[in-house]
Amino acid sequence: MEQNNGQGSFPPWSRIPSLEEMSREAGVDFDELLDCIKNGKSKEEIAEEFRVSEETVESLHQHFLHYGISSVMGGD
Repeated sequence: MEQNNGQGSFPPWSRIPSLEEMSREAGVDFDELLDCIKNGKSKEEIAEEFRVSEETVESLHQHFLHYGISSVMGGD
């Protein structure tokens, strides 16, 4: 049986979009979104400010908490 030597079976980059890509797709200004998160605005306030649903804000916020502002783009 061949050993893996720590190498994964997945490519060394992520297929997960960055928060910037996701916010752009949702019509939310990325820099302003980060300011809102930094300043502790509620999801309701953010949704109202950007005229998007609270579900959209929740999704963006969860992505930020889990992945940060970007996904892994290389893995060497």
